[in-house]
Amino acid sequence: MTMDSPIYYAKSEFIETDTGNKVSRRAVIAGPQNIILGGKTIISHGAIIRGDLRRTGPGHAVVISLGRYCLIGEGCVMRPPYKTYRGAFNYYPMKIGDHVHIGAGSVVEAATIGNHVEIGKNCVIGKFTIIKDCAKIADDTIIPSNTVIPALSIFSGSPGRFVEDLPESTQEMVEAHTKQYYTRFQSQPTDR
Repeated sequence: MTMDSPIYYAKSEFIETDTGNKVSRRAVIAGPQNIILGGKTIISHGAIIRGDLRRTGPGHAVVISLGRYCLIGEGCVMRPPYKTYRGAFNYYPMKIGDHVHIGAGSVVEAATIGNHVEIGKNCVIGKFTIIKDCAKIADDTIIPSNTVIPALSIFSGSPGRFVEDLPESTQEMVEAHTKQYYTRFQSQPTDR
């Protein structure tokens, strides 16, 4: 299979929005009115996005926003971060930038994920983590709550630690990868 060969999915398995988002019918999108997708985002089957969690008080829904060309892997769990403040339990918004790839099986409770970020498979991104632009989290990494991941850095391990700096070309490489993946992700041609 070459890098350019299509990744086929059954059209009946995905809902495609007018902005090009492709959402698996087997993903759990709780509280969709509180989830903003920027466009051309793919949400794989088994992913769970919790837009139904509320701040205390009436009508304070917490918004999860994803930018353009985000790839949410199979079985990912995304839920807004929470804390108890002055005895009140509150959820807080989660903002994810453009060209973010979250690998299969990862659990994300970050406050902010910048643009051009790659999160590997089976990672745990702790509550209120801030991941700056063009960072990479290696597979099976656990990032403790309240960690700030600097731009152009790779973190790995349990707990996740700085490994090395990424090249300045990271933005272009990640953008090319997410756009190429989106282009290759096509509905199965009908059987003849």
